[in-house]
Amino acid sequence: MSDSADHPDSADRTDGTDRADSARGATARAVARRLTAPLGVGTGVAAAAGYVAAVDPHRPGHYPACPLLRYTGLYCPGCGGLRGLHALCHGDLAAALGANALAVAGYAAFALLWAVWTVRALRGAGGVSPLPRPVHRWALGALVLAFTVVRNLPAGSALVP
Repeated sequence: MSDSADHPDSADRTDGTDRADSARGATARAVARRLTAPLGVGTGVAAAAGYVAAVDPHRPGHYPACPLLRYTGLYCPGCGGLRGLHALCHGDLAAALGANALAVAGYAAFALLWAVWTVRALRGAGGVSPLPRPVHRWALGALVLAFTVVRNLPAGSALVP
């Protein structure tokens, strides 16, 4: 009968197994470290969306009023964004788009970029650059400006929350 302690290769097999377990543990820790930021951001956004879903922005007193709307009567690009998120959380896409179509597009863009960031972090490929190219910033600024101007014109009444 052969005892494994008497076998000359038994120490090597144990060390190899320990090294493999150690490598798997290091890999798991590295993946967890890479996912910390995307999962933290996702958790924060989910908590905020959950709050907006639970506390109806249509009822006064729960959220501050838009100062631009209050003092000038003009709708800012964010007016209706919370109502749109509330409707979106309750599965009413038509009401969400009616409240603020630009905000709904922004929520979709955020979800897509967050998913790309998470997958890239999981694969170890790095994150998504938080700073878009200057041409993208200018285009986004022009889009937001156009949306704001059009929603405050009589012809853009469909964009008013």
